[in-house]
Amino acid sequence: MAESRSDGRLPLTILGGFLGAGKSTWLRHQLHMGRFGGHHVLVNEAAETPVDNLLLAGAGRITVLAGGCACCAGLPALLAALRAICDAASGRQAGQVAGVLLETSGLADPGRIAAAIAGDPVLVRRLAVARVLVLVDGLHCGPQLATEPLARAQIEAADELILTKPMQADPVTLARLALTLRALNPAAALSAAEQGVPVPLPPEDGLMPFDLPPLGAGEPILPYRLDVGREDGWVALSTWLSALIQARGEDIVRIKGVVRTPAGRLLLQSVRRVVQPPEILPDDNSVLAGPPPEEGVIVLIGRGMDADRLARSWRRFGT
Repeated sequence: MAESRSDGRLPLTILGGFLGAGKSTWLRHQLHMGRFGGHHVLVNEAAETPVDNLLLAGAGRITVLAGGCACCAGLPALLAALRAICDAASGRQAGQVAGVLLETSGLADPGRIAAAIAGDPVLVRRLAVARVLVLVDGLHCGPQLATEPLARAQIEAADELILTKPMQADPVTLARLALTLRALNPAAALSAAEQGVPVPLPPEDGLMPFDLPPLGAGEPILPYRLDVGREDGWVALSTWLSALIQARGEDIVRIKGVVRTPAGRLLLQSVRRVVQPPEILPDDNSVLAGPPPEEGVIVLIGRGMDADRLARSWRRFGT
């Protein structure tokens, strides 16, 4: 997707999108199909417990940055990691690294990351932003655009917009969303993909984009870590999470984590009130990408939550 450059700088592809847009699912399919071959994949997660890298076993080289969003708190670590990749690509790995692909946190503004790289006196001579790809959740983006300034900023920063989950969305709503994206960023290429596989966009004839109200600054979205512990608590955990999502689904944007169950290690993921089917992970950590998963830990990303209150609620329910 990114071509070699005559000026010797490594091409950087930034993959962005709001929480739960499906960035890791999309990227896993691209890697499986042989795209981004020779790229060093850099995965950023705002939470201290990384999970998304577990889906990217097809990456030849992978670095995980956890515990801070790459456009703000995690920016120094991101710039340091990019410098290290550039150093390796001009040293022993000279000619082996075709480019860098950065999968951002769902809380990141790709425009701020690109600006930070352009303003770094070292990286501006060694990296060039080749493309900003932003994935847009076909199921949830409409309401997000009405309430989330970050969702709009991500779309406005894109060179290419990819609508995800199109087969699960209402075709009229999806078409109106596509029209809204064209209005927000007329210059960006627009396509759709289901599980990373390209599919046609729905017809837009006679439809209108969504009306978007002006937005101010809202309450920040933050990650919360919850230690859920033992294997024999799986039934209680699934019941507790279902109740939590039902009660706080508008505040909890994302849930993800790895837990040990009688069926093996399960990767749990949800977006708002939509729970994805759990994925069984192999017990052999060597076949997974990046650091091994931290079992028995759930990361909740949302607003207005109290970590101590969540822990007390789980302890009462799980005992």
